[in-house]
Amino acid sequence: MGILEKISDIEKEIARTQKNKATEYHLGLLKAKLAKYRSELLEPPKSAGAKGEGFDVMKSGDARVALIGFPSVGKSTLLNVMTDTKSESASYEFTTLTCIPGIIPYNGANIQLLDLPGIIEGASQGKGRGKQVIAVARTSDLVIIMLDASKGEIQKTLLEKELETCGIRLNTKQPNIYFKIKKAGGIAFNATVTLTHMSEKMVQLILHEYKIFNAEVLFREDATADEFIDVIQANRVYLPCIYVYNKIDCVSLEEVDRLARVNHSVVISCNYKLNLDYLCEQIWEHLALRRIYTKRRGEPPDFSEAIIMRRGASVEHVCHRIHRTLVDQFKYALVWGSSTKYSPQRVGLSHILDDEDVIQVMKK
Repeated sequence: MGILEKISDIEKEIARTQKNKATEYHLGLLKAKLAKYRSELLEPPKSAGAKGEGFDVMKSGDARVALIGFPSVGKSTLLNVMTDTKSESASYEFTTLTCIPGIIPYNGANIQLLDLPGIIEGASQGKGRGKQVIAVARTSDLVIIMLDASKGEIQKTLLEKELETCGIRLNTKQPNIYFKIKKAGGIAFNATVTLTHMSEKMVQLILHEYKIFNAEVLFREDATADEFIDVIQANRVYLPCIYVYNKIDCVSLEEVDRLARVNHSVVISCNYKLNLDYLCEQIWEHLALRRIYTKRRGEPPDFSEAIIMRRGASVEHVCHRIHRTLVDQFKYALVWGSSTKYSPQRVGLSHILDDEDVIQVMKK
């Protein structure tokens, strides 16, 4: 029996098994086996010689955004209207057969937008060019799932399933679970919170399925079996996602209003260039980009060019971006902006900067 057949059998068994206290251990084992087989399917042995998954696209700009969707939902049209790049667009499916990059200039940042070929159901198993598309998505900083407003819910469910199967987790944080494999000592289990989904026995059963008999496990949140399996696999990617509903000119105003209220969603029309400014705002927010301006002593701030950083960037990160030796010569910094209690505030390397802060670095 091949891996695909084994995956199918386990999925069917999970679907028909009633979820209750008596079956929770059985379901936990099934989920562990399913995750193992999916990993084997996605990451074949090196001896198989299958190298070069994905498209050869150099990462450029301050962030990378991957456009994912079924054929003919408007991905190429969106790239054409938001960037200077021209991607062939037509009313027939699979017009785009490779990855086409473009740059969105916004708030002083250059955001790389990748128009990827349309994927189909079964992409995670290699149908179409699904594996290559998903390999690129795993290297991006943000995923835009583009949907046809008239078929949005069906397409959304199928695409989420394909990405989930490939280890891409959308709009979720990495589980707060400490996990370390040891050489001896058995399984040391502990939790700092009350667990309602997991138990020590469940943890041991799942670890034994992975042939792990010595490990240290600490739950810092009430995680599920699926989240614990993600931690064991250690190959999951956690990405922000925006659901873009295109062709809103083809549906009713009531439907447009309903779709616009869905979390992480934006409604647009590429043909009529409707709501594209708001899409840019949401891309900026989901990427959590920050503009940091510099100032020399005795001179006004330089607002002509910003240093683009991510949310949580410290003074030390900015120093590294300015020059690799600046941290060694650092004495203190003066910061003006919303991250300070007063302006200017004298801060150290660990100070976290906010959007549009101005920084002046003082050397020893």
